[in-house]
Amino acid sequence: MPIQTARTLIGALLCLPLASQATSTVQRCEDASGAITYTSLGCQAEQHSQQVNAYNAPPGSLQHILPSGRADRAARAAPRELVVVGQHDDGCGNRLSAEQRRSAIINQRTPAGMTRRDVESLLGRPDKVSQRNGEMRYHYAQKGGRSHQVTFDEDGCVKGKR
Repeated sequence: MPIQTARTLIGALLCLPLASQATSTVQRCEDASGAITYTSLGCQAEQHSQQVNAYNAPPGSLQHILPSGRADRAARAAPRELVVVGQHDDGCGNRLSAEQRRSAIINQRTPAGMTRRDVESLLGRPDKVSQRNGEMRYHYAQKGGRSHQVTFDEDGCVKGKR
């Protein structure tokens, strides 16, 4: 191998690690309205410029790109409070939990706090509906001559026994 070829090969091998670095310098340009652009060509005269080292991680690397700052660590360390944004309102003041409602439907009961929709889901459409003094009653005629009544208040919720 001639010496000139060997020198060229060694020179290329020495430059190889430098070429494999994925770091480059770019300009961060911010105009008067606050819009930010990044360019390798330079900013316009009316824009504020700042030189930034950009690191493009090679594919398949497991390096973290964004550095963790003090604000990130403080946010992770502080316990967060649970905030309930929305809650289901059945129109009856949520007197029955979902578990109590399921249990009542399974056991064929109509406890205070059930809605008309729940009662109709449980017992079906009433045979007769009567209304007196703002109270509504569903009358159900059952087998064997027995009947069943469900009384609702003005909000459409099953009333409790007094």
